[in-house]
Amino acid sequence: MPDRDVSPQRVSRIVFTGELSRRVHEWGRAQGLSVNERGRIASQIIDAFFTANPDALASADRIELVRATVRAPGDGRTSPDDYAWQDDLRTLGPSYTLTFVQHPDEREILRRFRVKPQDIGMLTDEDVDERILATDGHGDLVRVVGLGEWTVAVEKFGWQGQAHQALRELSRDGGQAIAVSRQDNANHRLSYAADGQVITSFNPEFPGIREGVAPDHLDEHLRKLGIDPAADDQIDNPLPAALCLVSWISGVMLTPAHLNGPLPGGRISSPFSG
Repeated sequence: MPDRDVSPQRVSRIVFTGELSRRVHEWGRAQGLSVNERGRIASQIIDAFFTANPDALASADRIELVRATVRAPGDGRTSPDDYAWQDDLRTLGPSYTLTFVQHPDEREILRRFRVKPQDIGMLTDEDVDERILATDGHGDLVRVVGLGEWTVAVEKFGWQGQAHQALRELSRDGGQAIAVSRQDNANHRLSYAADGQVITSFNPEFPGIREGVAPDHLDEHLRKLGIDPAADDQIDNPLPAALCLVSWISGVMLTPAHLNGPLPGGRISSPFSG
């Protein structure tokens, strides 16, 4: 039943039907703009389209969603807005997995990701992008950045950190691992593992459906974001909310500056299953 202690912040959003999406694509191309053929259309293009076509804005179907937010801003706590940068596709692209691991040894994390020691080296964004093109978008490279007692594994166009087998390996021996995966053409995912077990896992866009050995483990965090874990609400800003939740658990915050320049990494020699 609904949680009476949670008062979600509800917002109205336009539903992008196939016809509306087609109109935005055609209009954007006619304006000489770069419009993705697949995946989400950049918000700047959408805003410009509706400014030029107010009739389309007035007639568009709408849906009610819940916007995750910190109810006591200014208390120093990380908020979803601190992770709004992940929507800038120039940083991580439309598909990525970020895995926060409670372990300070970057080489050890790469080893647990099945990167062979001889394959570890410094990788730039250009190196990663070239490999993505060469593998037709499979993204088998992982890079790491140290943040104190935690290490963040970064996969562009990759999802190995989300595999339960990987999370069990990354969190073994009393550690923790939390993976956030953005997949614009599939389902986003947040998974939390501790001491070799996947505790809870869910799509942060629809957090009412959770699995794992203790699916409700992060419910109090969801409530603090104004999300009712007992409801079937759709979340308006699921990925910033998920990353904000990760920061609360880990005590670290990832910024675009951490991703600048070459980072240690390598090729995942064999994919994880499950």
